[in-house]
Amino acid sequence: MELNKTQNVKQLRDEEVKKYLRQSQAGDQYAKDILVERNVRLVWSVVQRFMNRGYDPDDLFQIGCIGLLKSIDKFDLSYDVKFSTYAVPMIIGEIQRFIRDDGSVKVSRSLKETGNKIRRKKDELTKSFGRSPTISEIADALDISTEDVVHAQEAARIPHSIHETVYENDGDPITLLDQMSDQDTKWFDKIALQEVICELDERERLIVYLRYYQDRTQSEVAERLGISQVQVSRLEKKILEWLKDQIGI
Repeated sequence: MELNKTQNVKQLRDEEVKKYLRQSQAGDQYAKDILVERNVRLVWSVVQRFMNRGYDPDDLFQIGCIGLLKSIDKFDLSYDVKFSTYAVPMIIGEIQRFIRDDGSVKVSRSLKETGNKIRRKKDELTKSFGRSPTISEIADALDISTEDVVHAQEAARIPHSIHETVYENDGDPITLLDQMSDQDTKWFDKIALQEVICELDERERLIVYLRYYQDRTQSEVAERLGISQVQVSRLEKKILEWLKDQIGI
């Protein structure tokens, strides 16, 4: 399903979500299908964070849907938390595992071949010159542009991953993700919050943006919107109460 086809998908109310979750976990395939259909926007919102990494968006969407299905099956209805708050990290984790296992960047075969030629030629020229050759010298020797040399070399670089092993503790690998502090890992909560903020109307989103991203006073926001400071205060209180309810704080 393409992103632009999800705009008119009606969102479920919280009580409806929990009803379908209960039915789905009891084996009702129709309920599960409804939950998937009504949460495609959630999956696409996560996919957007992994764009420009060499992967087809539709492929990432399919992987994200696997995470969504897992979250439907594993969600604990006894906890007072929004389903989206639980599902977003599950979707992210599924896409991250796919990227980690497949390689962080897709590199074309021709680019890999160019990279191999560059490495061999660099070794030859290093022995001949008694020093490392410049990019221009490598490009001249291979009769390619300097831009092609730089592009191939950058593509060959191994990117760091949060799943990269830092050290092993009695045979148990410790990754960068394991080393992140609780404060750093709160980015899951930020993603869930941003998803909820998108459901606010334009004026409400502007209030949130000005007050909490631009650090503007209520008076400054009131002047920007052409309303009173008291109205801004009331709207802000209403928005905060709604957000807390949506993300289960």
